[in-house]
Formats: sequence, structure tokens, C-alpha cells
Amino acid sequence: MLVTGGAGFLGFQVVAKLRARGCPEVLIPRSREFDLCKKEDVSRLLQRVHPDLVIHLAAVVGGIGANRRYPGRFFFENAMMGLLLIEEARRIGVEKFVCIGTVCSYPKFTPVPFREDEIWDGYPEETNAPYGLAKKMLLVQLQSYRQEFGFPGIYLIPVNLYGPGDNFDLETSHVIPALIRKCIEARADRRKKITVWGTGNASREFLYVEDAAEGIIMAGEHYDKPDPVNLGSGSEITIRALVSAICEITKFQGSIEWDASKPDGQPRRCLDTTRAEREFGFKAQVTLDEGLRRTIGWYENLLQGRSVVETA
Repeated sequence: MLVTGGAGFLGFQVVAKLRARGCPEVLIPRSREFDLCKKEDVSRLLQRVHPDLVIHLAAVVGGIGANRRYPGRFFFENAMMGLLLIEEARRIGVEKFVCIGTVCSYPKFTPVPFREDEIWDGYPEETNAPYGLAKKMLLVQLQSYRQEFGFPGIYLIPVNLYGPGDNFDLETSHVIPALIRKCIEARADRRKKITVWGTGNASREFLYVEDAAEGIIMAGEHYDKPDPVNLGSGSEITIRALVSAICEITKFQGSIEWDASKPDGQPRRCLDTTRAEREFGFKAQVTLDEGLRRTIGWYENLLQGRSVVETA
């Protein structure tokens, strides 16, 4: 079994759950040995491992700022990794390929909740369109390969993830870890305010990383159809309400300065999750409040130098 990105934020949880299920050998390719954007490296990797199952999690990702700064890199590397891995997996006869897409592939003004059949109904939100389109091309590839070659690939669309082990670098992080870090640092420095991008009016849906890992494994075990499947919690929150919740849990009591010169990103995000529940029984278990408390507790322990365990 091969898990690309298996040492990353989501990959750590997926690999831990696979091992807990008794998978005899889970192999994690490292970038220092295999550049997944190079055909010769991908071919060498799959020829050496010859896995029966591939879970493709490796991706170049970031928040709105990173997407605006590196659109070319995000498009090329995400597309190339997936295209090469799927082709080589087909060529050597991999028995199952699980590809992780992104909610950024949906059109900017998709009606809420987002249904999988609406993924082609418009252009993605501009700030993350290159990333979203690169990932969506892998859905086309998998469906085409299933039609022509009978290749057993499935495509999952997770919503925004968060949890222990997330990226807290303010230059490249997503919204939840960035807000947590800003609040904790402002509280420690006794600052009276923090600045948050946008107006606060955009909405998002968030899925705790352990839930996402469980959904991926359940799909790998029980789903084998060409149609994409959403993975989410099915609940929506505005960024303004999210900031308030994080301020309360972190005990930051200062004010919020909204920088409306910065983009909100997609106006709304909330997934229809009925297909995942119907097809393979997945339903998120961790509420946003509980997930935020776990994530904030993990990060504060990390800052204080305490032992941190990333549970799975």
C-alpha cells in the first residue's frame, strides 16, 4: 500500500488509521528520494513498490495568500503529481487508486449545499482557481481511465480541514490555524486587537482531520464508482462567527480589525454530504467546537514544549 503525502497533516492520520486496522505495510515516499513531478521518479517508485492500493494525498496547498502568490506552482505541481501517478498506477495494474480532490474545484457561486453534480457548473473562485482546476483535471483523468481501461480509481472532495498537526505558519496556513496563532500570540503579548483578512461575511465548512482520514479509508474499502464524493461535516459557519469562537476558546479579549482590502475568497462553502453517507456510511463525528478545543489545546501544548501526541 502506498500513501503519497503520508507524512503530512492529513497523511499522518490516514497512515495511523491504516496501521490500526492491521495493514501489514504502508509505504510513504519522501520527496528527497522521489520527485512526484518527474515521470522517471514516479515510474521508479511504483516499479519498486508495486502497490495494490494507492492513496494520493500529496499536494502543494496553502491559504488565500499562498494561492495568490504561487498560482503557477500550485497549478503545475498539483496537476503533474496526479497525472503521472494515475498513469503509472494504471500501467502497472494497481488494484485501487484513491485520489483526494479539493472543495476549491467547485464554481465560485455554487448553490449551497454544494452537490457533486454541480462541480462543472462554472469557474472556481479566482484566488484558488489554478489549484482547484489542477485537482479537477484528475477527476477527468480517473473517469476517462475507468471508461477506457477499467481503471478502478475514485475521487473524493474534502472540505477545509483542520486539527492537531496543522500548518500554523502565517504565510502559508489556512484560516483556522492562522486565527488560532494570531489570538494566542496577541493574548501573550497583551495586544488589544488582531487583524483578520476580509469582511468576515464569507462562510466556510470545516472537517476535523481525523474524520477526514476515516472517510478516506472507508471510501477506499467500500466505494468503487466514477462519481466524485464530498467529504464534510455538512454545517456552515461565517468567518466572523468562527473568529468569535476562537477568541472565546483562546481567551483573547481584544478587538477584531477587519481588513476589507484583502479578499474573502469564495462567498460560501458548505457541502451536501448525503452521497458519502449513502455509499459508504461516512458521517463526521467531531463537532466544530470540540475540534477547535482539541486543536487549540494541541497548539498551546506545542508552544509550551509539552509532549504532543497526534491522535488517530
